[in-house]
Amino acid sequence: MRRFPWKVSCVKFSSRKPLIFALFAALLISISAAGAWAAEAAHPNDVARFLAGLEPATDSPLTPLARSAGWRSHSREMRSAWRAIDSRQLSNISSWASSKLRRRSATMFYMFGGPDFAHADAFYPHASTYVLSGLEPVGRKPPVAALSGEQLTSALATLRGSFTNFLKYGYFITSEMNAQFKSGRFTGTLPVLYVMLASSGKTIHKVEYVALSGGKAVRVRNGSAVRITFSGRRGGEKTLYYFQTNLADAGVAQSGFLTFCARLGEGDALVKSASYLLHLGHFSRVRSFLLKNSATIVQDDTGIPFKYFKRSTWRLRPFGKYLGPIEIFKHAYQEDLAQFFKTGGARSIRFGIGYRWHPTRTNVLVAERN
Repeated sequence: MRRFPWKVSCVKFSSRKPLIFALFAALLISISAAGAWAAEAAHPNDVARFLAGLEPATDSPLTPLARSAGWRSHSREMRSAWRAIDSRQLSNISSWASSKLRRRSATMFYMFGGPDFAHADAFYPHASTYVLSGLEPVGRKPPVAALSGEQLTSALATLRGSFTNFLKYGYFITSEMNAQFKSGRFTGTLPVLYVMLASSGKTIHKVEYVALSGGKAVRVRNGSAVRITFSGRRGGEKTLYYFQTNLADAGVAQSGFLTFCARLGEGDALVKSASYLLHLGHFSRVRSFLLKNSATIVQDDTGIPFKYFKRSTWRLRPFGKYLGPIEIFKHAYQEDLAQFFKTGGARSIRFGIGYRWHPTRTNVLVAERN
C-alpha cells in the first residue's frame, strides 16, 4: 500500500476524518494547480508545433500528449495535407516571387487575408512586419495542455476541419469561417495562425494580445488584435499582427487601423480571394490606402480594379489567364483587365490563387511603383 509522506498515526480514527478530508482537499487543489501550471507552462511555439502535427520540444509538458493515438493520427493528416499544398502551391509561389518581385519592403499588408500567413510568407518572405486583418475574432490561446483523451482528439479534428477549404483551394470561405472559428475547444484565428507559422518552419517567441490606443499605436492589453514575435530558419526576429477589423469605410474611419498601418511606412501588399470588396464604393479608404502606401501589389482580380492603376505611377505585369469572375461574382467582370491580359504579354505560372485556383485558370497582376 502506498504511504503518504505526512504522519497521522498518533490520532485516533474518529478524530482523523477532518484532517484526512483536509489533506485530500489539499491534494486535489495541488493536482488542479499542477494542471493549470502545465497549461501555462506550454510555450506557444510548442503549442503551435503540436497543433500543426509537429513534435513539441522534448521537455515540453505537451510531449506526453504527443504520444496519444489521437495526436499521432492528427499529425499524419496535417503533415500530409501541408506537404500537398506546399508542393502544389506555396513552394511554387516562393520560387516565382524570388525571381519576379524585385522590390522588397520591410512591411507587408494583407488586407482581407484573415489568418492566412502562409501566402503572406510565400510571396514576401523578406518582410519583417506582417499585418493581416479580417472580420474573424482572435480567440483565446489554445488550451492544449488542459485537454486529454477524447476531448483532445475531438478538438484536433475540429481544427483540421477549419483548414479543409484552405488546404484544398488555398483560401478560407468567409461565410464558413464564422462558424468554424467559433466551434470546438480551439476558437478564433489564433490557433490557425499557430499552425500556419509552425508549418512554415517558423519559431514563435512571444504572443501578446494588443489593441489600438488613442494615438493609433498598439499597446499590450486584451483587445481585438494579436502580436506574434517569431523568427524563420535563418533567424532574425519578425512581427506578425492580426487585427479583427471591419475594413469598410465606416469601420476604418473609427478604428484607426489604417493610421496604424501608415505609421509602419511603405510596404508591399497582397490581395486575393477578397470577394471583390475593393470594387465597391464603401471600401474606398482601404483601396486608396493600398494605392498610396504600397511599393508592390500582388493581386488577383478580386483586388483593386484595373482602372485605378495609373500607368504613370505603376508598372503592371500580368501572369496567368484572366477568365473573369466565377458565377457568383459575375458582376465584377473587367473588360479593361481582360484586354490587358490579351495584349500585355501575360506569362504562365505554376501555381493558382483566388477563386480560379487552378494554375491554368488563375490570374495574377503585379503592380510596382515607378
